[in-house]
Amino acid sequence: MVAFDDPSLFINRELSMLAFQRRVLEEAQDPGIALYERVKFMGIVASNLDEFFMVRVAGVKQQYVGNVVERSADGKSPQEQLLQISESARQLVGEVDHVYAELNAALRERAGVHLLTFGELTPEQQTAAREWFNTNVFPALTPLAVDPGHPFPHLRNKSLNVCLLLRRRAVVEKPRRGKTKKSVGPAGEPLALAVVQVPSVMSRLVKLPSSSGTAWLPLEQLIAMHAAELFPGFEIAEAAFFRVTRNWDISIDEEEQEDLLKAVQEELRRRDRGMAIRLEISHSASAELEGTLCRLLRVEQWEIFRVQAPLQLQDFMSIGEHDVRPELHQEPLVQAVAPAFREQDSVIAVVRDRDVLVHHPYESFDPVVRFIEEAADDPSVLAIKQTLYRTSWNSPFVRALSRAAENGKQVAVLVEIKARFDEANNIVWARRLEEAGVHVVYGLIGLKTHCKVALVVRREGSAIRRLIHLGTGNYNPNTARVYTDLSFFTARTDIADDVSALFNMLTGLSDPPKWKKLAVAPMNLLDRLVFLINREAERARRGEPARIVAKMNALVDPTIIQALYAASSAGVDVDLIVRGMCAVRPGVPGVSERIRVTSIVDRFLEHHRIFVFGAGLQTEVFLASSDWMGRNFLRRIETMFPVEDPALRTRILDEIIGLHLADNVKARRLKADGSWSRVRPADGATPLRSQTALLHMAQTAPSGGEGPRTKRGETSARLTLSPR
Repeated sequence: MVAFDDPSLFINRELSMLAFQRRVLEEAQDPGIALYERVKFMGIVASNLDEFFMVRVAGVKQQYVGNVVERSADGKSPQEQLLQISESARQLVGEVDHVYAELNAALRERAGVHLLTFGELTPEQQTAAREWFNTNVFPALTPLAVDPGHPFPHLRNKSLNVCLLLRRRAVVEKPRRGKTKKSVGPAGEPLALAVVQVPSVMSRLVKLPSSSGTAWLPLEQLIAMHAAELFPGFEIAEAAFFRVTRNWDISIDEEEQEDLLKAVQEELRRRDRGMAIRLEISHSASAELEGTLCRLLRVEQWEIFRVQAPLQLQDFMSIGEHDVRPELHQEPLVQAVAPAFREQDSVIAVVRDRDVLVHHPYESFDPVVRFIEEAADDPSVLAIKQTLYRTSWNSPFVRALSRAAENGKQVAVLVEIKARFDEANNIVWARRLEEAGVHVVYGLIGLKTHCKVALVVRREGSAIRRLIHLGTGNYNPNTARVYTDLSFFTARTDIADDVSALFNMLTGLSDPPKWKKLAVAPMNLLDRLVFLINREAERARRGEPARIVAKMNALVDPTIIQALYAASSAGVDVDLIVRGMCAVRPGVPGVSERIRVTSIVDRFLEHHRIFVFGAGLQTEVFLASSDWMGRNFLRRIETMFPVEDPALRTRILDEIIGLHLADNVKARRLKADGSWSRVRPADGATPLRSQTALLHMAQTAPSGGEGPRTKRGETSARLTLSPR
């Protein structure tokens, strides 16, 4: 009998995340994509790698430093993982260097954009660069010598720095008896070390005059070019660029804190002093300079990454924002209005009568904003409750909720101040809401509140009506233009009962109820999913149609994966659409032969969580706020909810799941060895790019109704969810 917990059946989650970055980098190499869009994908990889090291690698290193002996699901110790991560990440950095060289050449040839180094400047550009340096940069710089009297400075996380080795200049003594004597100081005098931090408040790219096109010089190149002016009496023996990445996670014992908000603020101030996780250094740096930085920053050899491209490539994503040539840019996004809201101005009026599904970013996020704005101004609304995990800096939700409280409504908002990388922003929102009279809470001790839920309580005649919004993505209008997510509006009583109970649990001390429709982590979500997977396995054993389709961002939970292996072995066809990390190893004989894993990387970030169980008339469709990860089942408040309206279910199955499974342009397929390969159209087949098709469908959908935008007859064989 096969042991489904065998480590060989699991792909390492960290290596899987690096494989995802490779898939993103492939988009930067695609000549069919607009040039500046390719530059954007390159910058996304750089940004994603920062987060990967700050969080994922930092966590593994903490285990290593703490002598943790627990192994990962694939059987690796923390030390083994760190070494394999280093090797794989080093290969990826080399690929990024190659892509940068390709894009740099393409920018010069096709866009007339020249990304220069100081050695490539013409005399005219050198003069302009010196003038810019003296006028705008020199006054803001702080030269930092390193010697017994000047300790090595503490460098902020992700700060860009110029490292210098200095040699004292030869001096000429005053004439004595008509002769001039030259003095060079003691023979063999060691080189001095100094650091100049590149100001993060200045533009990274300095525009220089050019006889053709546009010329840009990175700010660190400008500083290195004139560094001698910061150290009179010395000359530059060597200049190199480096960047340090630190552990950026916060650690708080919530049960010991009297004021969680204050504790998070204090931890944020300390976070910049986290241990170094990665040292990036320019490829030309000498071994001496590398060794010195390695010692001073206390990093090990496997944490050092030599880089040929400029460091911090995400700063280059804005290089084309002032270039108006349309052929160099991605076609602008034109969002459709969801059909249900095209002929009715009031979102509340529509939601009172029926369930509504809105597909972002193809359909505008505006109805979600209007839902809260209308409620804030509606005299019939008695109360509004909402969770805020991440939102935009100028959030319309914060404004509307504040206005609702000022209008005398009962307003309760759960602000998750531990949302990674958004802690400081969320503290600001919490303070602003409290000042407006909103009742702000921070959730349950030891748990992050990650679910996306809003509840509007409205008096209608002599009755009370509750209107609900549940989402797969954040209440953020900005990310709703680039993330694919689903918004679900409903006034169903059983769902409203569950949502009311959920808010009572979050804001009060009530025990978790027996949920009617929702599955909620950490109470019963994992058990519910395992039950649904096992139910399909039982159906397959009885010879009945059985099918599982799940779409999410990451799938790494061992309990879920083992249940999927058991279902596959029982005869269940399993399709997994996983954007990022995936620890499932498909195609293993006797274990996962019926499991197929697809990843789609395209213009928009695939973000919705859709889970489908059953085939034919037995098909059930669920949406959720969480991926299948251990932290989501155990340490977060998450929700999964059913979509029971037949038209909405059909739309999800045919229009979203069906098209994603049929994608043969931007889809990749996971192999048993952990590698990914592109899906190509079969001979004679029409290329199908799911995101492009969804954009077209949103624009051409008829007003007023729900349901599939495709003609059923022409796509049913390809899209209906029957067993493969």
